[in-house]
Amino acid sequence: MGLFDFVKDVGRQVFNTDAEAADNIKQHLEIKTSGLSNLTVDFDDGVATICGDCKNQAVRDQAILIAGNIKGVEKVVADDLKAPAPKPEEPEEKAEFYEIVSGDTLGGIAKKYYGSAGKYMKIFEANRDIISDPNKIYPGQKIKIPLD
Repeated sequence: MGLFDFVKDVGRQVFNTDAEAADNIKQHLEIKTSGLSNLTVDFDDGVATICGDCKNQAVRDQAILIAGNIKGVEKVVADDLKAPAPKPEEPEEKAEFYEIVSGDTLGGIAKKYYGSAGKYMKIFEANRDIISDPNKIYPGQKIKIPLD
């Protein structure tokens, strides 16, 4: 599972032309994500291909979401973005990707997943690199929902 779809016309703008896209996406990932090494990014016609090594699966998921939530990116190919299998003493984080739809709030999403709208901060904290304000989410944005 290495191809992820996103909405091309929403998200943070980090590049103005396709020529600067790969370098700017790579720089944005390096700033926003710790635990990445040997990172390379290619960009062609809305498709960002990210390759490299991740400390764990959570870092890999974070990198995919950050890249996909950049304005101008409609697909992320992450076949060569590698994360080691979790060690037995380190349980794997359970999470699910969720696409924001019109009318969603973090409280409403929290109620759906956790049974309480008041747990919206759990979702916000898991997505701080993507969401700057819990009241500012938009349709088409993809976020991570922690399931544990």
